[in-house]
Amino acid sequence: MQNDELIWQNINLNFCSYKVKAKQQKQSFCKNEYNVTGLCNRQSCPLANSRYATIREEKGICYLYMKVIERAHTPSQMYEKIKLPRNYEKALQVIDEQLIYWPNFTIHKCKQRYTKIIQYLIRMRKLRKKNVKKLVSRDLKMEKRESRREAKALAAAQLDQSIEKELLERLKKGTYGDIYNINQDVFEKVVDQDEEEEEEAESEFVEDFDESDLEDIEDYELEMETTESGKAKQKIKVGN
Repeated sequence: MQNDELIWQNINLNFCSYKVKAKQQKQSFCKNEYNVTGLCNRQSCPLANSRYATIREEKGICYLYMKVIERAHTPSQMYEKIKLPRNYEKALQVIDEQLIYWPNFTIHKCKQRYTKIIQYLIRMRKLRKKNVKKLVSRDLKMEKRESRREAKALAAAQLDQSIEKELLERLKKGTYGDIYNINQDVFEKVVDQDEEEEEEAESEFVEDFDESDLEDIEDYELEMETTESGKAKQKIKVGN
């Protein structure tokens, strides 16, 4: 049979894995999930009390946990779990009915803990409805890896284009002769398309002609006329 006072003296004076001592405050805290107040004292300790009750929340649903001395020999089934209704007033009535002959301290702390849980559940629902900015981490290693892959793919694409151009030039020159069975019509279409692209690429934009440019053009036309007339006279003399 367990002795609550002996257990508490051992926990309080020696060592407890759930105890957390604060540096600035003299009060110690408890990390046990069944602690109803979160404080390390005689009344709130779930290990040193054979008759204990607390409130816990699981996935938005509140439950009342009750421990009695009759189930001390079965630690896995020590707590009785009772689901509380979502209505706040009805849940308080269930707590009063289940803890009707329990100490007032336990009843008050269970109601206080249930109220706190309901308050933070309401705040959670309100925050879900609001548009909150979400921070997303960047994987720098993945970005560097992707950039290297893109650079390699681009280099491979440029290599393929250069090889294709070189093969077309060799086919135009007839380097390989009749080795490849290529349809002549298709080959001529590809050559024509390449020539059209080259002609379009060679087009440029130039400035408007000045008066000096017009004079140069007229001088050039006069020179061409004189040369042509000279050649015609030489042909007449040779014919004579």
